[in-house]
Amino acid sequence: MIFKKLITKTVLLYLLTDAHTGLTHVQITRQALSSGIRIIQLREKCVPKKDIYKEALAMRALTAKQRAALIINDHIDIALAVDADGVHLGQEDMPLIEARRIMGRKKIIGISTHTLGQAQKAEAEGADYIGFGPVFHTNTKDAGKPKGLKALQKVRAHIKIPIVAIGGITSSNIREVLMSGADAAAIASGILSGSIKANTKEYLASLE
Repeated sequence: MIFKKLITKTVLLYLLTDAHTGLTHVQITRQALSSGIRIIQLREKCVPKKDIYKEALAMRALTAKQRAALIINDHIDIALAVDADGVHLGQEDMPLIEARRIMGRKKIIGISTHTLGQAQKAEAEGADYIGFGPVFHTNTKDAGKPKGLKALQKVRAHIKIPIVAIGGITSSNIREVLMSGADAAAIASGILSGSIKANTKEYLASLE
């Protein structure tokens, strides 16, 4: 699978950008890449699409130089326009089957899931990976009640495609998350709050 080929030690961290940190998405990308992160999702819901496109285009140039993956949240048209590696869709976004018809087989499509049923449906319809969570409580977004590690383990037992766990994942619990079946951990504030380089180093050190 396309996404599965990305899963290496340096790609266990899946960074979600957040411009509310005071840095632009491009600035975040530059610092993240220099810190060793190799998969970045552009997540922006509060500015015009033309501005998202401009950021995505610059991020694509940076990630391409580092052979890192760029995923665009929600916007299939922008993902295609900048030749991103893929798109990440939520439960309320375009149906996966239609997204695949537009994106083609060579692009990555990830789906946010919150239940075993949603995870199984995403796999059956051809998702390259699922996001599952929130595993723990998170203040980054209102994502609902934490699912916990047992739910993650249950999903892992029933699906074969990669799982990216999300929600409240810290350097203290990431190892436990991965041992519960996740292939990677999606992180925003845990890396973006403070020094991106120092925070990334702390996460990676906890995995050694």
